[in-house]
Amino acid sequence: MTVASDTNGGEIRQLRPGLWETVNERYPGSMITKSDFVPLATLSVPLNEARVTFVSTAGIQPRGTMPFDTVHPVGDYSFRRVPSSSRPDDLEIHQLKYPTFGAERDLNVIFPIERLRELVSEKVIGELTPDFFSFIGYNMDPERLERTLAEDIADAVCEQRPDLALLSPA
Repeated sequence: MTVASDTNGGEIRQLRPGLWETVNERYPGSMITKSDFVPLATLSVPLNEARVTFVSTAGIQPRGTMPFDTVHPVGDYSFRRVPSSSRPDDLEIHQLKYPTFGAERDLNVIFPIERLRELVSEKVIGELTPDFFSFIGYNMDPERLERTLAEDIADAVCEQRPDLALLSPA
């Protein structure tokens, strides 16, 4: 963890120094030139009072909804709302880019819907937002990803008014 000072002399912590360099090394051509310090966010309420949402690239969606386009050459730039009250049997995975065998046996390994509800019942976290969010991580146009999908998900998450958003790649 890296520690720096803000303009008022306060301490700012960053979990991952060199983040942009790592992204550029792993994804040549992404051309991220940010030199900004990426600070850790602070929680404005105690965790046991926090309203939590979950966002995942797992390609999870309620059964019977429009499937993600898993074969489009540049990816699918849509997302699905997943009611946080859903049972794993009410959900399905539309994903071709990672093996789903373990997730088919226990969805919680990639989409911890039941584990998060347990944390609410144990009063570790305050409550869950009505919806969680899922999309497929295979998207070959980073500008489109940022311009459409990322902004659309951010707007939908903000509508749920969470204090904390957990983000998880599949």
